[in-house]
Order: sequence, then structure tokens, then C-alpha cells
Amino acid sequence: MTNETMTIRQMCDAFDVTPRTLRFYESKELLFPIREGQKRLFTRRDRARLKLILRGKRFGISLEELRQLLDLYDIGDQQHTQVQASYDVGVKRLAEMESQRDALTEAINDLKAQLKWGAEMIASMRATRNAAE
Repeated sequence: MTNETMTIRQMCDAFDVTPRTLRFYESKELLFPIREGQKRLFTRRDRARLKLILRGKRFGISLEELRQLLDLYDIGDQQHTQVQASYDVGVKRLAEMESQRDALTEAINDLKAQLKWGAEMIASMRATRNAAE
């Protein structure tokens, strides 16, 4: 093995993923390791693709969308189309994430208000009960 390729174990260690994850990405045509019998050897290109897959996954981008973006690499326009498409997806995803954050903040504030009301009701009920005793 040269330092141009990595075994499945080396990939797992380097990227903190499981062999099952790597095989899954391979089955989804996101990674294309060299096959030598049962052995898989991952190239620098596979490592770069996995890094992008994991980043995209963290941002909530679907595997299909990631596959389409990664496939744009081979268009031959010095990645202009790929970078532009990735940027567009990123802008869209950021807007979605900010919207989700805003909705979550609103829900958190509502829940806090409900819990405050509940705490006040419990205190009031306790006071009424203690006064009756």
C-alpha cells in the first residue's frame, strides 16, 4: 500500500466512521474505492469526497444532493459548476437552518412561559392547601 491509498481501517480511524458507513457510501455511489478481492483501498479522491460527505451530512444535506454535487466535479470546468451549485445549496440550507432555529427559539420561549405559569399554579395551590390546614 502506498500513502496514496488507505485501507478501510485507516479510513475509519482517520474520519471516525465505521466500516459499515464506508460500505454504505460506496453502495450509494458516493465513494469508489479500488477493490482488490475483498480489500478496499481508498484514494485521495475518496478521502476528499468523504470529508465533503461528512460536512454535508452535518449541515443536513441529503445524500442524493451530495452525490449530485460530487458528480459535478467531473464536468471539466475547473469545478466552477460544482462550487456554484454547492454554494447555492449552502445558502438554501442556511436559510432552512435559521428558520428551524427561530421556530425552536419560539417554542423554547413558549415552553418557558408555560413552565413559569405551571410553577405559579403549583405554588398557589400549595399556599391554598397550607392555609386550609
